[in-house]
Amino acid sequence: MTQNPGRRGFLLGGAVLGAGALVTACTSNEPAAQASAPAAATSAAAAAGGNEAPGDKVVIGFSAPAADHGWIAAIAKNAADAAKQYSDVEFKAVEPTNDINQQISAVESLIQAKVNVLVILPNDGEQLNQVARQAMDAGIPVVNVDRVFPDKLSYRAWIGGDNYGMGVAAGHFIGKTLKDKGVSNPVILEIQGIATLPLTQDRSKGFADALKTYGFTVTAQQDAKFTVESGTQVASNLLQAHKKIDAIWNHDDDQGIGVMAAIKEAGRDEFFMVGGAGSANAMRDIQADSGVLKATVTYPATMAGSAIKIARLIAQGKGMSDLLEQEVPQSITLSSETVSKENVDKYLPFGFES
Repeated sequence: MTQNPGRRGFLLGGAVLGAGALVTACTSNEPAAQASAPAAATSAAAAAGGNEAPGDKVVIGFSAPAADHGWIAAIAKNAADAAKQYSDVEFKAVEPTNDINQQISAVESLIQAKVNVLVILPNDGEQLNQVARQAMDAGIPVVNVDRVFPDKLSYRAWIGGDNYGMGVAAGHFIGKTLKDKGVSNPVILEIQGIATLPLTQDRSKGFADALKTYGFTVTAQQDAKFTVESGTQVASNLLQAHKKIDAIWNHDDDQGIGVMAAIKEAGRDEFFMVGGAGSANAMRDIQADSGVLKATVTYPATMAGSAIKIARLIAQGKGMSDLLEQEVPQSITLSSETVSKENVDKYLPFGFES
């Protein structure tokens, strides 16, 4: 997304930490399996007097685009769910919108309300840069999610996905699978999101670089605008143009619904496909292992929940307890993990619904 038009700029240590596990991502090295019981983990941490123990009251303002895309909807949910874990957090979310001017006005209202800290996923980092700087200048720390503000003075901390890493993960899965099958000169197709976006270009570069290590290249590439409708149309065109295909990488699992519909309509199954972002829909298909989709590479919507937890720590003057430093890091890039049949059960609870 995974910035998708609705996002995306996919994981703290892993893209797969859900809202319940996010505190663990920030404050401990407990295994993910244990982190699935947030109430118990929080109680234990509170008893130990760690970062999870109630502290000073914090009002966290939150602004994000409209939830017209599965990944963005999950962003809002993860943020709200993370805030609910703390008795010392008041979550103040403004109306989500895809209108730049409306989002600027909404953030200004949070500044005027004198919230303690702001968490912002901007529709456009450059266009909201100035209002984020206003917040910082007013003494309100900003946690920038995914789409980065170009001015580092406009945010205290940034957390987001690794678009280049998504491409690398997809490229290695496809490259290794084809090598193991003994395929030479494979036909590899790439269905992008929006080709003009830097995030898409980063994904494509990572994909090409990884494939190159196996001696492979992309045969054909076309963008599908991050929509289901375009996914169907683009996939149909590519299927008609290529009578033999060995592998497809689709950048986005939301548009992948349309891609899969076109594949089923064409009755093609001689190839395998890798998705992108880590939707629950895609993971269930991978789990069933009854179609061409064999893997997806994550771009975690859980980053919004992590951002809330980071914002709380910043507002309370705390650092991450596993680090020696007394402050939260300025930048956190989440890794992109490959979800296949072998590990899908681990990742499925944290997938977003398309």
